[in-house]
Amino acid sequence: MFDKLEDILIRYEEIEAEMMDPNVVNDQNRFRKLRKEQSDLADIVEKYREYKQVQKTIEESLAMLEEETDEEIRELAKEELNAGKQKIAEIEEELKILLLPKDPNDDKNVIVEIRGGAGGDEAALFAAELYRMYVMYAERNHWKIDMMNLNENGIGGFKEVIFMINGKGAYSKLKYESGVHRVQRVPVTESGGRIHTSTATVAIMPEAEEVDVELDLNDCKFDVFRSSGNGGQCVNTTDSAVRLTHIPTGIVISCQDEKSQLKNKDKAIKILRSRLYELELEKAQSAEAEARKSQVGTGDRSEKIRTYNFPQGRVTDHRIKLTVHQLDEVMNGDLQEIIDSLIAADQAAKLAKMNEE
Repeated sequence: MFDKLEDILIRYEEIEAEMMDPNVVNDQNRFRKLRKEQSDLADIVEKYREYKQVQKTIEESLAMLEEETDEEIRELAKEELNAGKQKIAEIEEELKILLLPKDPNDDKNVIVEIRGGAGGDEAALFAAELYRMYVMYAERNHWKIDMMNLNENGIGGFKEVIFMINGKGAYSKLKYESGVHRVQRVPVTESGGRIHTSTATVAIMPEAEEVDVELDLNDCKFDVFRSSGNGGQCVNTTDSAVRLTHIPTGIVISCQDEKSQLKNKDKAIKILRSRLYELELEKAQSAEAEARKSQVGTGDRSEKIRTYNFPQGRVTDHRIKLTVHQLDEVMNGDLQEIIDSLIAADQAAKLAKMNEE
């Protein structure tokens, strides 16, 4: 590990020197790549420099214990030595986590798809509440929301909603949200007061760039139709909605949120690109099935990942056996405790696998 850390430190110092070179400064592409590489290594280098500083303090404390005869100074040196040893152990664990292979998609924006599942109108109402929960979580992180498509059921529920969250690191935090979310509560339509179980599916996809996916528009069929649902005077009067069919895969995407047909077409292409990218990621993950077992679920839409139990005011994440009794706070976007626990569990599983190897 420390050989690797020394190599990273050397590379970091090389980058710093290169970025001072006027020829590099004038080459914007080169400068941008170096700055990105520097940014990727910065946390590791900062932590490793801290490690080296603490190591130096430990060595000085040991030297003092060998040389000093004054008991008071020796006691101070012992305290400093013990504190240093404890700190060095903590930093080593932090460095192991920092050295774990980074998901190349972590810094990307995400496209979120939420659909009502089993439970009819109640499932659609729950889908709308999940949408609100993620919007409020995004607002807490100062991320921007861009609605892409919405299909309502007429009583405030969402049969389907697709939206983009724009923000650095959005995928790194939200990638664990893909799967089946289950709600247990008494629906507003239930006169007998019986608790019902309904579901909604959530899919989190990293926004795909053109370089990530080759998309031939000749493989796409576009149909236009009139938008439906709530909206201004342009709704139901112009053929602004777009239906995109990707012929090789059979994927169909409808976008009608924008009044402009061109904007709806652009959004449909963006969604298609991300879905195709997700398919490629799933193939890669299937090819590395053993590695997949070491991770907290991050993509399987059929996996039941979480239950929101309203009568008991609790939320349970089934993958990590975590239960929090703060349902109202979670539904209002306070997801950080759950997300931090998922990230920690994923890192712990990867560390364990790395240690085995």
